[in-house]
Amino acid sequence: MNMYHALAAHYDSLVKDDEATQAWVDLIERSADFKHVVECACGSGEITLALARKGYTIEASDLSEDMINQAKQKPDADKVDWSVQNVIDLKIKATPELMLCLCDSLNYILEDEQIVHLLQQAYELLSEQGTFIFDVHSLDRLDEFKEEFLEEGCLDGTNYEWSIQSDDDLIYQNFVFYDEAANAHYEQHIQRVYDPLWLKAEAEKCGFTVNIVTDFIHDGITEGEKYFYILKKGAKQ
Repeated sequence: MNMYHALAAHYDSLVKDDEATQAWVDLIERSADFKHVVECACGSGEITLALARKGYTIEASDLSEDMINQAKQKPDADKVDWSVQNVIDLKIKATPELMLCLCDSLNYILEDEQIVHLLQQAYELLSEQGTFIFDVHSLDRLDEFKEEFLEEGCLDGTNYEWSIQSDDDLIYQNFVFYDEAANAHYEQHIQRVYDPLWLKAEAEKCGFTVNIVTDFIHDGITEGEKYFYILKKGAKQ
């Protein structure tokens, strides 16, 4: 099943949150000095466009062509250089001061080796004093979804079902969308939740200085939903 295919047309209706978008922008701006941004796994482009409207130069990519097409339809989309790319094999046009991988996109990478490659790639692509910011699911999310979460409703005139359940270190999200003829269109998303200290150690091996924030505002690894990693290149004395 192709991830972010059936879901793409309904993604914003399902999860768009203007307050959360502003929280991401605030965290980014207080964490880094930058003009040029490379954003990986940009999705439907809400955070991308919020930054572009502030005047930053942005190259934004996503593995899903459907999600990129959704982003391109939004106001001010011409302010962004969009492309369809895999986060672990990026081709960029200019050296950025900031790289982003947001909205738990990194959790879609399921192998340790690919995570290590992504961190090494970011270190190599960034400018000398550059910053890489990403967020991931907290360990608490595994406990939260041991019991299945189930939501049913109607989005944009389309009936849907959305379930989430964890198993070991994986989170499974299953979507079903029903067309006008009541045909079901299935989509499954699998994410892996990583040990936050392992991620920190691997980033440090690459040469980054690492700061972690939980749920936008709490320093360090604490109880919450998301860990934000702010990786600084060239920060060590």
